[in-house]
Amino acid sequence: MNRIATFAATTLLFASGLTAAHAATVPCEDLLQKLRDAEKTATLSAADKAQVSELETKGIERCNADDDKRADKFFEDALKITAKK
Repeated sequence: MNRIATFAATTLLFASGLTAAHAATVPCEDLLQKLRDAEKTATLSAADKAQVSELETKGIERCNADDDKRADKFFEDALKITAKK
């Protein structure tokens, strides 16, 4: 019986850790909206605009695949470019 209780407690702790780790990620849709808002006001060169567009496309692809962590990384990289200008 102790093994079952230990297993249940360990499983519960592991599951709560996954929930906390997943909650730390910003929803990709929120970051995408922030990027699109930043693009409206940024003055970008053609090269920077192409790079931002490529990162946005990759981010949307990952967002649609429910991979918020990687999507957020693409969107954050694009935001860095828009912030420079």
